[in-house]
Amino acid sequence: MEIGSKIRKSRTEAGFTQEKAAEELGVTRQTVSNWENNRSYPDIISVIRMSDLYSVTLDYLLKEDKTMLEHLEESTNVVKSVSRRSRIIIVSAYLVVWAVLIVLFWPGNLASGSDAMGFSLLAFYVVLPVATLVTSFLIGKDRLWGPSKWLMLIFYGVMYMLAEYVTFSLANMLFNEYSSFNWPRFGMSIAGAVMGAVGMGIGVLVSRIKKPARVSVQE
Repeated sequence: MEIGSKIRKSRTEAGFTQEKAAEELGVTRQTVSNWENNRSYPDIISVIRMSDLYSVTLDYLLKEDKTMLEHLEESTNVVKSVSRRSRIIIVSAYLVVWAVLIVLFWPGNLASGSDAMGFSLLAFYVVLPVATLVTSFLIGKDRLWGPSKWLMLIFYGVMYMLAEYVTFSLANMLFNEYSSFNWPRFGMSIAGAVMGAVGMGIGVLVSRIKKPARVSVQE
């Protein structure tokens, strides 16, 4: 049996119309129809979603369909490429925000103006935490990162620690003649890791919170 027939059979047995299935899968009704009539093939993400939605195994959907397996191999390579690009963009965006804050910290503090401390507090206690929450949320929400996503908590911890060290700690050592050498404050790494864990945890929760609903109307 070709995958199109298996998809149609699984959908009807699960009690979904094409419209409802399309809504749950995030595609159009015509796309679902094309899959079921073998006019086009779903990508690997859609196959996984249908497996969850219809409560059938991937083995059942894919077994003995050589053409579909070849299609999935090609589409999987595309998905991996997009996922890799997405990772680079997210991490790069965070690094850009981090670097800009560091660069902007020094002119204001060298000028010793009253606005310097205000900017510093806004940058490192508002902007950097927000950047951490947003990027970690996106990482947590994206299932393609896999379990390795949690290693990013080390990254956030280190970046928080470095941000404080190359700004406040270094400025204190440079401008306070009575100040001795300061080691990095490892407590800042804990703060960064916790902030990243909060954002990532929310992202993971959001990715799982939408459960497929069963309906009784069949097409």
